[in-house]
Amino acid sequence: MKKSLFLVLFSVILTATSIAQDNNSFGIRFSGFVKTDIFWDSRQTVAAREGHFLLYPQNEKLDANGEDINAKANFNMLSIQTRLRGTITGPDALGAKTSGIIEGAFFGHTSGDINGFRLRHAFVKLNWTRTELLVGQYWHPAFVTYCFPGVVSFNTGAPFIPFTRNPQIRITQKLGKINLMATVLSQLDFLSTGPDGVSAKYFRNSALPALNLRFEYRNVNTDENKEFLIGASVNFKMLTPRLATDSNYKTSETVTSISETFYLKLKFPKITFKLQGVYAQDPFNWLMIGGYAAENISDPMKDYRNYVPITTASGWLDVHSNGKKWQVGLLVGYAQNMGAGKDFLHNVNKGDNFVYQRGADIAYLYRISPRFVYNSGKFRVAPEIEYTVAAYGKTIEANGIVKDTKEIGNLRFLLGFYYFF
Repeated sequence: MKKSLFLVLFSVILTATSIAQDNNSFGIRFSGFVKTDIFWDSRQTVAAREGHFLLYPQNEKLDANGEDINAKANFNMLSIQTRLRGTITGPDALGAKTSGIIEGAFFGHTSGDINGFRLRHAFVKLNWTRTELLVGQYWHPAFVTYCFPGVVSFNTGAPFIPFTRNPQIRITQKLGKINLMATVLSQLDFLSTGPDGVSAKYFRNSALPALNLRFEYRNVNTDENKEFLIGASVNFKMLTPRLATDSNYKTSETVTSISETFYLKLKFPKITFKLQGVYAQDPFNWLMIGGYAAENISDPMKDYRNYVPITTASGWLDVHSNGKKWQVGLLVGYAQNMGAGKDFLHNVNKGDNFVYQRGADIAYLYRISPRFVYNSGKFRVAPEIEYTVAAYGKTIEANGIVKDTKEIGNLRFLLGFYYFF
């Protein structure tokens, strides 16, 4: 892995040097940051990369004496969020200004690959007077890059916010202060789930890209340090959970999901307000709770199934001061399991699973997270507290609604150190 990383970085630097020699006005500029996170959790959590990417606390797990095994604190210290970005500029093409981004971090692809170099963004952009074309891997348009929580935690507000990066083709039409955005997307790192676990094959086998339409109004006044942003988006996705039934008959049943988001940002000279609401069907690949399930078996002999998406409603509000040297901020998030709106199958036959969902036994989640950020030149230190609660239920109704709940909370103390370059 270290040798491969060295070769990648050496190739990028060599390419940048050759570009700069050909034309001094074009080339690649490197930036990024070194970051170390130190964190302590009051209990075991549902998280990625040795607890670094926190979603929510684990449910109770009682031993023979009735004691909660998961009520055990844990501690870690990691630098895997350290990031390197190359910003590329070059000559015009097709009458447009050209640029590109290559960005990676040491988060790894899986827990076994922790510290491995992982591609985050890789795209090219063509900018005309009123039109922009982006091709490559970038944030999903449901994640608004100028309206997301400014938290210290790497989860960036997940699971209350759509958190996913996707290969895509995005066209943005700029009409004054109005932006119209149309995007077609695939899946790579942030995947859907199904009968064979987490995989991109359910999306690929649908033979259709995901589609997103986004509309926004944005008014930025740099002289007065003010901004007003309001927007909304709608997203379409189709999955094909199986190519063959358990009875070995060819099948092509699909599940379709439609998701909507709304966002608002108000920036004043001393304080900024940001919020987003999400009403999403099957947002598993957005790192939110939810998914889909088999609604019924239409042909018991051949095991043909119909599927239904499970819906999640979430919202978050982030407020922070705008000081250059120090800032204080607060994130509040809430997510609700809305069920499927109709009954679906629940382990009809022992050992069979017809539900493909994150947090199937969670009725709702909420988080309260205050933070403090101190900047001194290119150095930053940022303490943050995350209190995240999951309401786990004993009863799951036929439509996926969770009842008879008990709130399980986790308190995380996080301290982040940054050095920007």
